[in-house]
Amino acid sequence: MTADQDQSNQEEQQERSTKGHSLLHGNLSVVNTEKFMIEALREAESAFREDETPIGAVVVHKNRIIGRGHNRTISLSDPTAHAEMVALTSASETLGEWRLIECDLYCTVEPCVMCAGASVLARVRKIYYGATEPKFGGCGSLFQIPLDTRLNHQCEIEGGIMAHESAELLRDFFQQLRLKKANRN
Repeated sequence: MTADQDQSNQEEQQERSTKGHSLLHGNLSVVNTEKFMIEALREAESAFREDETPIGAVVVHKNRIIGRGHNRTISLSDPTAHAEMVALTSASETLGEWRLIECDLYCTVEPCVMCAGASVLARVRKIYYGATEPKFGGCGSLFQIPLDTRLNHQCEIEGGIMAHESAELLRDFFQQLRLKKANRN
């Protein structure tokens, strides 16, 4: 085998290895994204059981959940107790650091302006969300706060992950709420 043939074989092997690795990494990424979104949905189900708007969130650092939250605005009488805010606070406590560098936020619904802003301030790397929020959305529906280059940090955004499941949970909750109101009257 000539030196040129040997070099060509090595390049082909490296290319195959790289392709295989990136494909595997991509598949693992999809699996992990869904795994973490399922955890956010579990948080949303907790909110539903507590008669809170069923939105859930988890914060992931190095492939490990370090913060969880679901809406608690009613139970805490706190307008800022959104799922994302609770999860970001929990993650900061876990790390002992307010900067959530190398952390990703998974939420069942597109974060509102407040939660999107908090994610930017916390230096979150990427925001994954399920259903869009046309009335309050801060990550694409109304505003794109995490992508605003006027701010000192930007977060990547990926929406539509398990959007059907997230939207269905919200629909069921509000349908149940309307039935409760109708039965009271």
